[in-house]
Amino acid sequence: MYLLTVKDGLVTRHVGPYLSPKQASDDLDRVLSSCTDRARWQIHALEAPHQRSFAERVQERDQAFSAAAS
Repeated sequence: MYLLTVKDGLVTRHVGPYLSPKQASDDLDRVLSSCTDRARWQIHALEAPHQRSFAERVQERDQAFSAAAS
């Protein structure tokens, strides 16, 4: 999945998700038609979140706190 990010001054818009970067690119003209000429854009690939159990999340949190304390 891909996400189109458009920064126009102080405003950031996230449009998508798209199945391919080509679909995001094809939709770019429509999105930019409502922006100023100085708008900047990027297409980002979204990462699938890793499924972790509750115990794994708690263990990771505990390790983060113990590492910060030492």
